[in-house]
Amino acid sequence: MDYAMLGSSDLRVSRICLGTMTFGTQNSEADAHRQLDVAVAHGINFIDTAEMYSVPPNAESYGRAETCIGNWLKRQARDRIILATKISGPGRSLNWIRNGDLAFNRKNIRAAIEGSLARLQTDYVDLYQLHWPDRNTPIFGQYRFDPGKERDFVPLEETLAALAELVKEGRVRHVGLSNETPWGVMEFLHQAEKHGLPRVVSVQNAYSLLNRTWEMGLAEIGFRENVGLLAYSPLAFGLLSGKYLADARARGRLTLFRGFAQRYSKVNVQPAVAAYADLARGNGLTPAQLALGFVASRPFVASTIIGATTLEQLGEDIAACAVSLGDDLLQQIEALHLRYSNPAP
Repeated sequence: MDYAMLGSSDLRVSRICLGTMTFGTQNSEADAHRQLDVAVAHGINFIDTAEMYSVPPNAESYGRAETCIGNWLKRQARDRIILATKISGPGRSLNWIRNGDLAFNRKNIRAAIEGSLARLQTDYVDLYQLHWPDRNTPIFGQYRFDPGKERDFVPLEETLAALAELVKEGRVRHVGLSNETPWGVMEFLHQAEKHGLPRVVSVQNAYSLLNRTWEMGLAEIGFRENVGLLAYSPLAFGLLSGKYLADARARGRLTLFRGFAQRYSKVNVQPAVAAYADLARGNGLTPAQLALGFVASRPFVASTIIGATTLEQLGEDIAACAVSLGDDLLQQIEALHLRYSNPAP
């Protein structure tokens, strides 16, 4: 397993991160513990979760993933695990979380971390992330900024100051963002510098062969400001495994949870998936090996977040992240990228 420093932090994370959004719904707690054991056995020291998990989000599944992890974590050497979680934000009708009061203010941030720490059965998290922006932004399959949807939001300085308190108290080691835009990343960095507050060290955004929007603005910010990308959905909700090409009704997140399909229902998604699958097979690879090998090889990706519902899938995904893609194959990927440019932003 390869490791890298996460942005400007002192966190040395495995280049593969275990995602846990299936824990508690698609995976039982026993399944989750087996996945965690296998991940650690392969050298993975980085685990990502969220108070909202498992998915699909509802009152019954809220906090289950953190609870599963907490029951496992209490039997581990805590200092050997890099643990990341997220606070849910406003704008998504999650009324069962803090009675729907989800603004990123001091009161809510403190309530959220207390809940997460209790479920995780630990005194601190290594990385605490804002799951999506408090303000109006296009996220989760939306791709155009609409000024007409403007709403009040907590000033970023106020949010960062509340997070700074958690860092000072030792409850949080570092802070990060998720589903964030170039403006948001730069404004958080600006406020940190201006007021002596913690710098964000990472951004967890979608990145895959179907969505390379990180490269259009955020890649330069990440490079110049030393902010790492935590790439989620590298298989595009399983589409890039190729399993839906043979059977559009194959069991998986896209067929089980229709509400998550918005990002992947756009016009050029299926042609792009088929083209990448053909390219992979023509080069002696599985579609998943091509997709995961590509994401894991990008120099701006600090860690690739993988998720699985079976141990077999988990082992295959870990191995696929280590696949080396030659220059000729990378050029062919670029040619397809120009033909099907970001069909699933």
